[in-house]
Amino acid sequence: MSTISSILRREIHRKPHVLSRRSLFSTAAPATKDHNATQKIEKILIANRGEIACRIIRTAKRLGIRTVAVYSDADRYSLHVKSADEAVRIGPPPARLSYLNAPTIVEAAARTGAQAIHPGYGFLSESADFAQLCEDEGLIFIGPPASAIRDMGDKSASKRIMGAAGVPLVPGYHGEEQDVDLMRSEAEKIGYPILIKPTHGGGGKGMRIVQSPSEFVDSFLGAQREAAASFGINTILLEKYITKPRHIEVQIFGDKIGNIIHLHERDCSVQRRHQKIIEEAPAPNIYSEFRTHLGQSAVSAAKAVNYHSAGTVEFIVDTLSGEFYFMEMNTRLQVEHPVTEMIVGQDLVEWQVRVASGEPLPLSQSQVPLSGHAFEARIYAENVSKGFLPATGVLHHYRPVPVSSSVRVETGVEEGDTVSMHYDPMIAKLVVWGENRPAALIKMKDCLSKFQVAGLPTNIDFLSKLAHHFAFENGEVETHFIEQYKDDLFISAGIAQEACNAMRCGASIAAACICKMELAASRDSAPGGLFMWYADPPFRVHRLASRTMELEGDDEYNYNGSKNLNVSITYLDDGKFLVETGESTSPCLEVKVEQLSNENYMVEVDGVKLNVSLAVYSKDHFKHIHIWHGQYHHHFKQSIGLELFDDDELQHKPSNESASHPPGTVVAPMAGLVVKVLVKDGEKVQQGQPVLVLEAMKMEHVVKAPNTGYVSGLEVEVGQQIYDGVPLFSIKNS
Repeated sequence: MSTISSILRREIHRKPHVLSRRSLFSTAAPATKDHNATQKIEKILIANRGEIACRIIRTAKRLGIRTVAVYSDADRYSLHVKSADEAVRIGPPPARLSYLNAPTIVEAAARTGAQAIHPGYGFLSESADFAQLCEDEGLIFIGPPASAIRDMGDKSASKRIMGAAGVPLVPGYHGEEQDVDLMRSEAEKIGYPILIKPTHGGGGKGMRIVQSPSEFVDSFLGAQREAAASFGINTILLEKYITKPRHIEVQIFGDKIGNIIHLHERDCSVQRRHQKIIEEAPAPNIYSEFRTHLGQSAVSAAKAVNYHSAGTVEFIVDTLSGEFYFMEMNTRLQVEHPVTEMIVGQDLVEWQVRVASGEPLPLSQSQVPLSGHAFEARIYAENVSKGFLPATGVLHHYRPVPVSSSVRVETGVEEGDTVSMHYDPMIAKLVVWGENRPAALIKMKDCLSKFQVAGLPTNIDFLSKLAHHFAFENGEVETHFIEQYKDDLFISAGIAQEACNAMRCGASIAAACICKMELAASRDSAPGGLFMWYADPPFRVHRLASRTMELEGDDEYNYNGSKNLNVSITYLDDGKFLVETGESTSPCLEVKVEQLSNENYMVEVDGVKLNVSLAVYSKDHFKHIHIWHGQYHHHFKQSIGLELFDDDELQHKPSNESASHPPGTVVAPMAGLVVKVLVKDGEKVQQGQPVLVLEAMKMEHVVKAPNTGYVSGLEVEVGQQIYDGVPLFSIKNS
């Protein structure tokens, strides 16, 4: 330990500017410097985690710049920690004690001799105080000036500045007074529906759509709590809610000598919970004059605050009137910046580093190319069927698609990692490029079908449905897209039969592959006297070997009142199996299986050969089976011990049963913290009445009473951590 300390001390002494840091390490005033002068950056501390930290590290390595990662206790073994040249612990898992702890992060830069800090996105990336602290401590902040962050970070102030600059604004209230009665009065002046939005931060956190005055108070107070939890500031603004909007944003970039350009626009209209899930560049179905006007307005907005580095000016487009309005400016690198990189052929992180060093922009506005089309699909750990609630768990199987010049996978995790309740549940970003929009869309569909994640629920199948929807294929997008086409995008009674048939076919193929896999494994370990029972096919006296598997499908494929399948498998010669699921709509299938590797199989069904991937793992007393074939992905559970050979000496009984709860029990829909308990145990509540509020990954979820009755067993307290599926309370009639 003493050797490490001495190395750190020598490193600090080799960087004399570190010793002049005023507020943390000495009382000496910092030397004045010309911010336009070129400053060589050789080591960067990344004040972030996960995917964006890995993204920055990759560019830094290409430039020959050393990197320092910071991590909380929850991220000790994370990919960004392994990827960096050095790593420093900054605190326990809660973000407010680690990734939002500015003094500790700046101290980590001092300890490691980093000259610059890159904030990524989220956390401290839009904190003017953090940017100012970095400057005061002699560190280069790889981002815009603190003054621009402050002006644009306060959405109310930004509206006033943009109005003065001639940028069109949505009608609303952007004042400093936050009294709930005054805000309710202002909402009535604007006219319902209205949008409640935090004045600081982004990502849809704290946003509420309010349809009527009766909803206002609860929505306003909930938005304040969520804003405080996410951004540390709970001030709110109000805007007229545009009923059929598109979300189009413009990537801008400036340097320290006054050059500001735009790098075209992105369409980010397809959203859930006010958060983007598919972005594309350029925006589809807009005229060149409209594109030009958008770009010019974005540059005017940036010039109004003397902006430099990467930034995004977001506009809301009224599809009914064709008008666009300034929404906000994000003074950081955006999550979706890769789609812009793909169409302009530039590395925006490299631009950030060079601009922070004092270099001019590498291109003028007339030199910015626009080549092809790009999509980004955000892959999240979430329960789509539960309203896209964030999910937690272990990545038991993680196989992203191969990357190439036209396919990128931006990720911060690897197989075996845990997606925790403390941070954003994004697993990866799939980014594809094509010569035009149809070509790029074909590529995205193909990549989504081959992107394999098992161990926790994801939105991959849902993203695939979005990509295949006729309206999306035609570029007919707006922010209510998912709600508008929910009958097409979610499993419903009208398509349940088709979906269940596909699921039963998947179960048949999976069962045959499982049999093939287990035969191969058991032949090596079978007792000598029983070897013939595990041959291929297994030996049986006067009959063919057979077995049954009871598989449980996902909830959304519940059909005819049951999601359980009794699969009967008969072993034939030459690697073939006869598989039945006992349904008249699902005929008996002859399946031939060739095992290519531990996870990959070549399967032949009715003369058609398919490449099949299988992932099998144990969790919560179940064997989990995931199968990917063609564009399909199915997940089945098998209670451990339920697979039965028909021979008496090989049979064994079930060892576990799934947990069940008494009628009226309300269980936690996600893992999280209890932030508010709204009623008392024994209190009478009405159907739909809020009972408590959970927070996970900076998002609030209100748990409501499923029916009218009396609350029973409500023992949770504010600040208590709970897990998905844990009973919270029950509702009794008396």
